[in-house]
Amino acid sequence: MLRKKSVIVLLVFSLIMLSASGTLSAGFDVAAGAAVLMEASTGQLLFDKGSDTPLPPASITKLMTLLLALEAVEKGQVAWDEQVIASERVWRMGGSEMFLKIGQEVTFRDLLTGIAVVSANDACIAVAEHLAGSEEVFVQRMNERAAELGLTNSRFHNSSGIPAPGHEMSARDIAVMSRHLIQNHPKVLELYAQREFTFNNIRQFNRNPLLGRFPGADGLKTGWTDEAGYCLVGTAVQNDVRLISVVLDTADELARLTASQELLNYGFRNFKMHTAAAAGGPIGEGVPVRDGRKLLAAVTSKEEVRVVLPEGREPGELELLITNPANLQAPVTAGTSAATLEVRLDGTTLTTAELVTAEDIARANFFVRLLRTITSLFRNLFS
Repeated sequence: MLRKKSVIVLLVFSLIMLSASGTLSAGFDVAAGAAVLMEASTGQLLFDKGSDTPLPPASITKLMTLLLALEAVEKGQVAWDEQVIASERVWRMGGSEMFLKIGQEVTFRDLLTGIAVVSANDACIAVAEHLAGSEEVFVQRMNERAAELGLTNSRFHNSSGIPAPGHEMSARDIAVMSRHLIQNHPKVLELYAQREFTFNNIRQFNRNPLLGRFPGADGLKTGWTDEAGYCLVGTAVQNDVRLISVVLDTADELARLTASQELLNYGFRNFKMHTAAAAGGPIGEGVPVRDGRKLLAAVTSKEEVRVVLPEGREPGELELLITNPANLQAPVTAGTSAATLEVRLDGTTLTTAELVTAEDIARANFFVRLLRTITSLFRNLFS
């Protein structure tokens, strides 16, 4: 009996050690209802805890409000210095605010600054009404944009994140949206990195506890309600690597800060960026081309393909697979979309990239095509 128990204990211990050696995240956790850590340039998740669970996001909602606002500026639908008139509904909005008054004129820039720095609910309503006529119509646009970005576990009922049944986001969706914001609208980091904001002679301070405390931190957004708990989307850059951390449903402000710092430290200390494929370099044997002088077209990536690897792992351990080949028929010009590159480690896909043809492939003459057809017929016949 004693020997049997010893064998069971040994097996359990072996399984634990195997699990620990298989992934760096084994044994690492943070005190949050849900959390993710993402590398910004690749979108790789380095840590995942309940990432697809829809939860109340509180003021993290405002990231989507800012995204629509910045897109409107980019499209020329509104100018930074354009004057916006605050409505009575704006004035009546409670919670965190920049203290807009009924009929007060305020620049669009100040509204976005108020949203980013002091999480102003009244500014969210003002932006929504100015861009869409009403918050209700603006919220429809928020949900449409979420669908376009592939945010499958997000549903908005207002522009500020005040509690509402069914108003939810997942940690993964928040990270994806944050990455999109940073990559496509870097101006947002200038807004979120501001440490204070004074409006109507009222001085308020940025609520992000990472700013000035965690090395390289320059955003993004805090949130809190009784329903959501304490939430934070953080981002920081160290050694040219940007990480995005998301913690939802933590117990208090200290727990929120601690979990965010632990995630960012975990990422910066345990992972490194590596090049999986150089820009313009040959990848694999190529992609088939029908009726071409050459049967295979060489393919390459237009841009350098980078991945984040755990410490101790090397690029030579990566597997580069050409998938989803296009139905190419000669003639083919260089730069034609040809396939997808999948970069895998231990069977897990880390990132993907578009592959294009690296050369022109002319159409084979009639006799070559005929010979290939006859050869194929005989091969199929005898097989």
